[in-house]
Order: sequence, then structure tokens, then C-alpha cells
Amino acid sequence: MKKIKILIISTIAMTSYMANSQDTLSISKSEVLEKVIENNLQIKVAEISFESARGDYRQSNALFLPNINASYTGISTTNPLMAFGSKLNQEILTASDFNPALLNDPDPIQNFATVIEVKQPLINIDGLLGRQAAKAKMNAFQLQTERTKEYLELEVSKSYMQLQLAYKAVIVLEKANATAKGNLKMVENYFKNGMLQKTDLLNVQVRVNEIANQLQYAKSNVQNASDYLGFLLNEDTNGKTYKPSEELESTIAIENINTSLSDSRKDIQAMEMSSEAYRKMYQSSKYGFLPRLNAFGNYQLYDSKFLSTNAKGYLIGAQLSWDVFDGYKNIGKTQKAKADFQKAELETEQYKKQSQLELNKSSRQLLDAENKVNLSKLAYEQSQEAYRILQNRYTQGLEKTTDLLMSETQMAQKELEHLQAVFEYNFTKQYLQFLTK
Repeated sequence: MKKIKILIISTIAMTSYMANSQDTLSISKSEVLEKVIENNLQIKVAEISFESARGDYRQSNALFLPNINASYTGISTTNPLMAFGSKLNQEILTASDFNPALLNDPDPIQNFATVIEVKQPLINIDGLLGRQAAKAKMNAFQLQTERTKEYLELEVSKSYMQLQLAYKAVIVLEKANATAKGNLKMVENYFKNGMLQKTDLLNVQVRVNEIANQLQYAKSNVQNASDYLGFLLNEDTNGKTYKPSEELESTIAIENINTSLSDSRKDIQAMEMSSEAYRKMYQSSKYGFLPRLNAFGNYQLYDSKFLSTNAKGYLIGAQLSWDVFDGYKNIGKTQKAKADFQKAELETEQYKKQSQLELNKSSRQLLDAENKVNLSKLAYEQSQEAYRILQNRYTQGLEKTTDLLMSETQMAQKELEHLQAVFEYNFTKQYLQFLTK
């Protein structure tokens, strides 16, 4: 019976272990980047916005291509004018149809007309400029889509490092928890032998509880970081946790990064292209005062019977149209287009200055982060040595329990601070590269 219980417990433990291993998905940074480019919703929204802008641009093909319409109409009428005109179109008019009595009171007549109509724009200056504006807008959305992908690459790198840091924090706190429990066991032995007071034992117990609480928070941070990574991947994270297959770097690589703002940056180019679109729209509004020249033509088929086409005719021509005065509508449209263009230029200039400001700030932050890494590394090494000395002296009864606890707390804290400093430096470096890309 005892063996059966042991077997059942072992089976349950193995099942639980397999379930947990199935829920924890190991993933590399390259896999994350690939999935984000394919599945991320923000990228899909940017791509759809580009498709919308491309649709607007394709509509402007109407400036060069003909507009062709075909219609088939059937009527029955006793209207004097319509009846006479229908007979005339059907080429069945006779001398008797000019009888005033028949003209004024005609018999019902049926007319079936097939009309194929073609309209061809010839000269439309404002339309051409509007087409150029639509193309500039399309290019701006394309550049913005590419910049969105670059931003998501940065965000993925950040979230992946955050996940690495979260797992590393768990490891550090688990090590601190084991150290604290070891100290607690040692203090309990001293207390049983009457070598320590109850307050020393209580202080160690409080410290163990604190670390256990911090460890729980660290594990929650792992799930939070995993969920955010799943959000970027557009995947359901319910019941599963991502685990990075690559370890968090504990050292930094110093690089010289150019801190001058590049005009080839995709978002800056997109702003400039957007400003160009507004400029073309302004020019289009100004040229809206010019006349437009369009050609037209149609081919007509008439008969009194359904689907018959005994009578045929065509019409071709050209039209020069000019809106001489439209109640200040075009003037107001031009004023609005001018204001939009000026606003776009100012926003582009402001964006460039803000980008340079952010670039300068990030450059200084990188130097600060480098200094922080060096100092935190030194502090961590010193805290390790201090704890080792205090622990040796404590076992010899030369140090207080509170001093040992403070030293152990400080060592774990400094290790986490160093890892955080490395994370900040690496992310700041990547962000700076993103700003100069």
C-alpha cells in the first residue's frame, strides 16, 4: 500500500512538472522579432493605413484614363416632345407625324435606347497637383510603416531584456532566500543553545519573510513581462509563460555612436513628405481657378422594340469649363490649404528640434548609464566581500545578527541594482541607435 501511495505521488509530481514545462515556452530574440513583424497589430494598422493612402493615389488615375459608361433605357410616353423626339431618334419619322393633331396629342410610343458614353480629361492642372499630393501622402505612410517596424524592433528588444531581467531577479532572490533560510537555521541553533536572544531570531524570521515576499513579486513580474511580450506577438498568453533562451548580459560593450540627427530617418522623411503633400494641395487649390478641358463622346442605339438597334448615332465634342465665381468657395479652400501647409511645415520643424533634443538627452543618459554600471559593479563586489567577512565573524560570535542581515540584504540589493544598470545601459544604447537610424 505504501509503495502504491509513493507511485501515485510520483506520477502526480511528474504530471505537474510536464504541465509546467509545457506552459513555459522558450523563445529566442530572433524568433520574437520574426513573429512581431508578421503578427503585430500596430504594424498591421500601419500597413492598412498605407493601403488606404495608396487607394487614394490610384483614384487620381482618372486624370489620364477615360470614364466609360453604358446604359440601356426603355420608356413608353405620350408626352408630345418625347414622343416626337423618340420617333426622330428611331429614324421612323414621316410626313404625317407633322400633323398638328398628332403632334399635340400623340399615340403612346415605346423607345429603347442604348448609350455608350466616354469622357476623357485633357487638361486639369489642379487635378495633376492633387495627384502629386496623394502620391506624397502615400509615400509618407510607407515611410511611417517602415519606422513603425523599426520602433517595434526596439520595443521587442526592450521587452525581451525586461523578461531576461525578471527571470534573473527571481534567480537572485531565490539565492538570497536560500541564504536567508541558511542563516535562519544557524540562528535557530544558536537560540536553542542559549547563545542568542529571541529578538535576533525574530529579526532573521522577518528577513526571511521579506525575501519570500520579494520573490513572489519577482515571479509576478516574470508573468507581467511575458504577457507584454505576448501582446507584442499578438498571441494568447493565457496559461503560458515565455522564457528567454538567451541569458541576460551582465557586462556592457562600449560603442561610439554618432549623435547627430539624420535627415534620412524614416519618421523625419515621413514628416517632410507629409508637408510636401500639403504644399501640393495648396498649389492645387490655387490652380483651381484655371479652366478645365475635357473631351466627351457617346454612341447611341434606338428602337421601338426591346433589344433591337435599328437606329444609330454618335456625338463627340470637347468642353472648356471655368468656374468664374463660386461664392468664395475656392478662395476659402485655398486659404485653408495654405494654413494647413504652413502648419505642416511648423510641425515638421518642431519635430526635428524635439528629435534633436531627445537625441542629446539620450546621449547624456548613455554616459550616465555607463557610469552607473561601473559603480554598481564595484558596489556589488564590495558587498559580496563585506558579507563574506561578516558571515565568518558572525560564526565566531564577533558580529551582531542585525549586521549580518543588513549585509546580506545589501548584497542582494546591489546585485539587482547592477543587473538593472546593465539593462538600462543596453536599452539606452539601442534607443540611441534607434534615434540616429
